Amino acid sequence: MPHPWMPNSYIKEKLMKELGVSSLLELFNDVPEELLLSRNLRVGYGRPLTEYQLTRLFNELMEKNAYAYKLPPFLGGGVCLHHVPATVKHVAGRSEFYTAYTPYQPEVAQGLTQALFEYQSLVADLYGVDVVNASMYNGSAAAAEAVRLAVRVTRRSPVVLSRSTHPEIADVVRTWSEPVGITVNVVGYDGETGRIDLGELEDRVRKLQPAAVLVQTPNFFGVIEQDLAEISRIAHDSGSLLIVYEDPIFAGILEAPGSLGADVVVGDTSSVGSGINFGGPTAGILGIRDPEGRLLRQLPGRLIGYTKTVDGEEGGYIMILQTREQHIRRERATSNITTNSSLEAVRAAVYLSLLGSEGLRKIGEALAGRTEFLIERLVSAGLELAFEKGVHLREVLFRHPRIGELRGFLKTRGVYIGPLVGRFYPELRDCGLVCVTEVHSREDIETLSSLVREFLGVSTS
Repeated sequence: MPHPWMPNSYIKEKLMKELGVSSLLELFNDVPEELLLSRNLRVGYGRPLTEYQLTRLFNELMEKNAYAYKLPPFLGGGVCLHHVPATVKHVAGRSEFYTAYTPYQPEVAQGLTQALFEYQSLVADLYGVDVVNASMYNGSAAAAEAVRLAVRVTRRSPVVLSRSTHPEIADVVRTWSEPVGITVNVVGYDGETGRIDLGELEDRVRKLQPAAVLVQTPNFFGVIEQDLAEISRIAHDSGSLLIVYEDPIFAGILEAPGSLGADVVVGDTSSVGSGINFGGPTAGILGIRDPEGRLLRQLPGRLIGYTKTVDGEEGGYIMILQTREQHIRRERATSNITTNSSLEAVRAAVYLSLLGSEGLRKIGEALAGRTEFLIERLVSAGLELAFEKGVHLREVLFRHPRIGELRGFLKTRGVYIGPLVGRFYPELRDCGLVCVTEVHSREDIETLSSLVREFLGVSTS
């Protein structure tokens, strides 16, 4: 006898009868007929595969990647390969974290709410801000939410964005901004340093009086924006907010953006426990420095707080701010994101707790040392720095007329660099990014250098 919980038994027909529909398609009759596909999707291999067929096909494809595992990839462009300790995977894989969703009933989810509280506290300390929410989808969504937060607080519509911000983050900001009347104005970068052009920034901010200025450091080119304090002054002189996008992995060696004047900080947990995961999931970080209390009520998402019982005998963790459309009137909601990345936030909390300040400092020093060594070896191999006067960290933009061919040659040897940045910056069509992290050894970098020399015909003497 078929069990009612089994999805392929009679339960489907029974549900359809109760709903008064004759087919599942009727449940989507609010979609205009002209938008419905009348053919099968042309995806995959043109037919459904069984689990076994899919597993076998996957294994066959993986066997072709024999070279890919000899060296860690030097791929970058925003998502870089960092080590995720086994402890992070183990703790985050526990059922109370792994299967838990939003703690709508915090009284029965004290473990998860405490973990999120600790995440907020750890990340707020790293960025030098007062409050961090828990959490956003990813870094690009957090940047877009930060822009809209700034518009609500300042009641201005334009924003200014550094052109050296990751182009795909900039695209998400535009996608979220332009439909609600927010104009995004781009400020260029200095051709020698790769940093934001301060003169152009000051002129643009003075004329536009924007809601916010958004910069990324290290930026898409891997260049550290060394003038954050000056950028902060320019923004604040016009009454604008400063939004800084910074990867938390750099917190061990870079001064906290909140200490340099950032009003809003954003980032992504990819490097601190989430891992690459084919591009996701990660958690987006959004924090505020709010001494005057202007920004807190406009913070999207949710906050976990700590409170006491009426008699003061016991403490507990609760959701103290819930400004999503699920919790309050839609027109008053600060965000329509209806979930978050709690599991990835927990992973970040475990990672940061495991490493501590000393561990983060050591990783930052490892990144700086490897970056310097990468530059020395690849320049001696025949490549040029795109920004010779820039200070690089983790990612470096190299220039060569045959950079595309070089990338293809390295791929045949199982070594991966990239991306080529010409599709984002036409003036840099002969440039490509190379990323190095704590997972790369001296020998890995030497191997890459030798292959570059081989391709360019540069002598090792």
